[in-house]
Amino acid sequence: MSNVIRNIILLIIFVVCIALIIIGQKNIGASGLVMELVGLAGLLALLYLYNRKYK
Repeated sequence: MSNVIRNIILLIIFVVCIALIIIGQKNIGASGLVMELVGLAGLLALLYLYNRKYK
């Protein structure tokens, strides 16, 4: 997979995770909390993937 395609996929995942956090913050209850946690887990996974190559 080329770097351009990989970066586009990672950007889309980043935007989706941010959207999950924002939408989850507006929903009160367990569903909102789960959405926020999924978004946070996605951001942490992206951060891990970014930092993995600098080890």
